[in-house]
Amino acid sequence: MFKAFPRIGRRRALQGAGAVFVALGLLLWWLLPFGDEPPSGNVTFSTGSPHGVYQKYGSLLRNALKRDMPDLDVRLQLSDGSQKNVARVAAGTADFTIAAADAVETYREDAGPGAGQLRGVARLYDDYVHLVVPSGSDVESVEDLKGKRVAIGLPDSGVRLIATQVLKAAGIDPRTDITPLPDGIATGPEGLENGRIDAFFWSGGLPTDGLTALADDFAFRFVPLDADFVARLQGQGGAARYYRATTMPESAYPAVQHGTPVPTMAVSNLLVTRADVDARLTEWLTRTVIRSRDRIGADVHSAQLVDLRTAIYTDPVPLHEGARRYYRSVKP
Repeated sequence: MFKAFPRIGRRRALQGAGAVFVALGLLLWWLLPFGDEPPSGNVTFSTGSPHGVYQKYGSLLRNALKRDMPDLDVRLQLSDGSQKNVARVAAGTADFTIAAADAVETYREDAGPGAGQLRGVARLYDDYVHLVVPSGSDVESVEDLKGKRVAIGLPDSGVRLIATQVLKAAGIDPRTDITPLPDGIATGPEGLENGRIDAFFWSGGLPTDGLTALADDFAFRFVPLDADFVARLQGQGGAARYYRATTMPESAYPAVQHGTPVPTMAVSNLLVTRADVDARLTEWLTRTVIRSRDRIGADVHSAQLVDLRTAIYTDPVPLHEGARRYYRSVKP
């Protein structure tokens, strides 16, 4: 009887070791669920203006992709913003991009070339609308912009799209009731500081470096967009349904807000590609986007909001097949 115990012990030890190997295998499968060499080749990522969040996020994501796919060459392409980004991916001059949901929907509504080929990779984070004026300005609401010199964003930017919608909701014709100026985040802050413009629109993640830098040298404030105004804007229908009322937290720009949140509106940003982009590559890229959240979020605070539970909601475009494969592989 006693001689049998060592054999039972060895059997249990072998069973325990087998369980460890199974667990280790499952862990490796989760870490490298695709079971083969990382994709290689060249891709183009359309980002945004040099002082905006799209460009900063794209640069950090490229670094993360280099770690996961060393032989993949990712070229970043500066852009005016969401509208240009969507058009580039739809036309095949870029493979991946970030774009606001309202810009994607507008391109689809307008039946832009290749609109039916657009696919989602992930819902990323929200852009917040900033309506910026000098601290001493007499502008207290959007309606007060009438007769002012207002920067409404670059021609192909998501800012231009939003600014136009906001002005129309306030009963302002952006062509005749204001002096519209084509400034974005690269030149708008300087224009405000030197008095060339009276106000400018910006839509971006929190915080945006260009505004944080401006706060170091110039006193400005944000004009509120309250929930009633956002509801009026949503009443325009179409792409406006992607706007939602929210507040800019007091922590976004402490030197400007002085502990006070600002009512405004937000729109979701999507990582977008085309249906014909390689599914295996897209699966690997989706994995990197999700797993690099904390690393990128250390520098781009809005990226901390990338979440596996919400990333799959890429309305108004369906998920790319490669992204779908990844989300299914990690589904609880």
